[in-house]
Amino acid sequence: MNTRNSKAVNASRVVMTQLVLPSHTNSLNSVFGGTIMSWIDICAAVAAQRHSCMDVVTASIDELHFVAPVYKGWVVNLKSSVNFVAKSSMEVGVRVDAENPKTGETFHTASAYLTFVALGGNNRPTAVPGLLLESPEDQRRYEAGKFRREERVRRREILKAQK
Repeated sequence: MNTRNSKAVNASRVVMTQLVLPSHTNSLNSVFGGTIMSWIDICAAVAAQRHSCMDVVTASIDELHFVAPVYKGWVVNLKSSVNFVAKSSMEVGVRVDAENPKTGETFHTASAYLTFVALGGNNRPTAVPGLLLESPEDQRRYEAGKFRREERVRRREILKAQK
């Protein structure tokens, strides 16, 4: 990992809150999965932009799991952080929790890992700062992100070979 010009994980963490409105829900009064996906993408993009200080584009979303429904009138809390950095790409993890404002109960709703690529002035991929790991949790997330990246690269190479 490049420690020169590195940034701490905490420097790019994002906490985002959304209120589930009627326009966000389906006929069951639960939020559309696509709405949650959009919020996840935005929350992750802000973390990637904060880390790189550049424009970023979503390269992939993987491991998105919906664990529980979220209903109209509830609050959605999203937390994201950069887990792993390669040359021009960053893996960002997002955790989504729902909050029932009438009971105060909160619970895990969804999680996802997204890959973003930083773009330079010519809209081409460009190098990003390294990731400064300040805690055992940062190190654990970095190692897990590194493994997931290796798996994504391996799958991409298999798909190329099949063409």
